[in-house]
Amino acid sequence: MICSVRRWTACVLLALGLLVAGGCGGGTSSNKLHLFIWANYINPEVYQLFEKEFGVKVIEENFDSNETLHSKLRAGVTGYDLIVPSDYKVEALIREGLLAELDLTKIPNLKNISSRFKGLYYDPENKYSIPYMWGTTGIGYNAARVPVPPMSWGDLFEPVRLQAYSQRISMLDDPREAIGAALKYLGYSLNSTNPQELEEAKNVLLAQKPHLARYDSETYDDFLLTGDLFLAHGWSGEFAKARLENPDIRYIIPQEGGVIWADNLAILKSSKNKELAEKFIDFLLRPEINAKIVNFLRYPSTNEAARAYILPEILNDPGIYPSEEILAKLEWLRDLGEATELYERVWTEVKSR
Repeated sequence: MICSVRRWTACVLLALGLLVAGGCGGGTSSNKLHLFIWANYINPEVYQLFEKEFGVKVIEENFDSNETLHSKLRAGVTGYDLIVPSDYKVEALIREGLLAELDLTKIPNLKNISSRFKGLYYDPENKYSIPYMWGTTGIGYNAARVPVPPMSWGDLFEPVRLQAYSQRISMLDDPREAIGAALKYLGYSLNSTNPQELEEAKNVLLAQKPHLARYDSETYDDFLLTGDLFLAHGWSGEFAKARLENPDIRYIIPQEGGVIWADNLAILKSSKNKELAEKFIDFLLRPEINAKIVNFLRYPSTNEAARAYILPEILNDPGIYPSEEILAKLEWLRDLGEATELYERVWTEVKSR
């Protein structure tokens, strides 16, 4: 889940109003692939290699959350071919009939995907989606500013622990992630639909809020680097990439556990260029190409065959590739169906106070 490598830099086309509810700019000619993806979520060199080999053009536009992606599709936005939704959102898009069934005979490199990431709960036969990257959600911090490493979600939620870092803390601007973290802190499931448990989670977030600098899914890693933030709730790869610039940036998965997620490649049923989209998916699943992306993003790969080309420092980093013991404590976010309204209500109240 995940922005900045999941960083939303604000898609210029959207800002200029070139994307409207009837479709996206640029047409849908057979030599153009329209990709709707998290910002900075692919190595730019990969586009160049694909375009050169196939004589086509990839046109990228960005979204900042799964909810933004979903709301645009529900509003009738068309013109995209390939999208990159997270696990629970794939489940919702399948249910709503918005995704095209993949022709897996045209994606032979699916064989490179690790068995751990095939047949996941949201698409058991991989009929509609192919796992792209995965990661975890936890706490990033600047060790030079936070001498006692955080260990628990309590380090991010309990006001008495936050006093020393007040106004130097951020939470993801994402209802499922933020509410999920509060639920995990309380000992509940990330996917709870119990109104009482959600009320408790809301109160945890409200007690935390006076100490926050911001809700931020876009630039929290940048603000850790500048020193404006000391602690940040966020996605594993962002902190791994920030650590390249400052070795004091660290990342932990709280002892209570947290979120494991996978972002996926999926083709919209409205796509006018399905065959090219399937070629691009297969291209991204080539081991050398996948490794170029992993080495750039610092997110772990779903591609087992790519491991031979991934930098050892990435493969051996427990913040990027957690141990089996840590993985056992993690939960997948699930599509909540009608219960999504409960989360929306909680989030609206938290954000508006």
